Amino acid sequence: MSKVLDFLNKAGTFYLATCDGDQPKVRPLGMAFEMDGKVTFGVGTFKDVYKQLEKNPKVEVVALGEQGHWLRYTGKAVLIKDESKAAAVVAANPFLQKIYNEKTGYKLGLFYLEDATAVDIPMMGPGENLLD
Repeated sequence: MSKVLDFLNKAGTFYLATCDGDQPKVRPLGMAFEMDGKVTFGVGTFKDVYKQLEKNPKVEVVALGEQGHWLRYTGKAVLIKDESKAAAVVAANPFLQKIYNEKTGYKLGLFYLEDATAVDIPMMGPGENLLD
C-alpha cells in the first residue's frame, strides 16, 4: 500500500478511469491518502464520477512517475459510506472546506480499491508489482 501511495503522492496529479455505460471517462485527481490501512481517494458525491462508481465500480488509476515510470492501479471501488470519515477529511483540509460545506451543500465521497493490482511500469521492460 505504501508504495502505491508514495507513487501517487510523488506524481501529484493522477488519472481515474471509470465507465459511463459503454463510454470510458477519465479525469485528473490529486487526492490520495491512507485511511484504515488503505489507499483512499475523494470525489464529490454530486459529481458524475461518483454516480459512475456507484453503477460500475471497476476503475483504473494511472500516474506518471519519475524517469519514465508509470503506475497502473486497477480494482473495484468500494465507497465508504461513513460520513464522519469524509467530514474528518474535510475538517483537516482548508482547501476542501471551501468546496464541501453547508453553504454549498456538497458532500465529499471516499473510496478505496479492493481486489486491486498495482504495477510500476518502466518505459521499457517488465513492470514491478507494488502490492507484494
